Amino acid sequence: VQLQASGGGLVQAGGSLRLSCTASLRTFSSYYMAWFRQAPGKEREFVAGISRGGWNTVYADSVKGRFTISRENAEKTVYLQMNSLQPEDTAVYYCASKAIGLGPNPNEYDSWGQGTLVTVSS
Repeated sequence: VQLQASGGGLVQAGGSLRLSCTASLRTFSSYYMAWFRQAPGKEREFVAGISRGGWNTVYADSVKGRFTISRENAEKTVYLQMNSLQPEDTAVYYCASKAIGLGPNPNEYDSWGQGTLVTVSS
């Protein structure tokens, strides 16, 4: 499985960005998808996850109400809409896939994208 993330960049606090992750999977709709992030000197942390059909989503408390995960199975793409960005959201953002269940444990995910850098200036 290959995942290609894009959409990162530099934005001022309060701004928005939309990340995209496209998969080279014929069976994309069979996979649970998630976004993680890793800030310098910190461990990788779960941001948001979405079920195979897109009906169920979960979010880290730190991003609830600001970030929205969605997916378009026909396009084999998962999105992360990020609003009201804050400097503490600065990190490399990764998309990941797993075959069974949503969850925040990165060790349970099978495939990872290369990461896209989001920098939020104050």
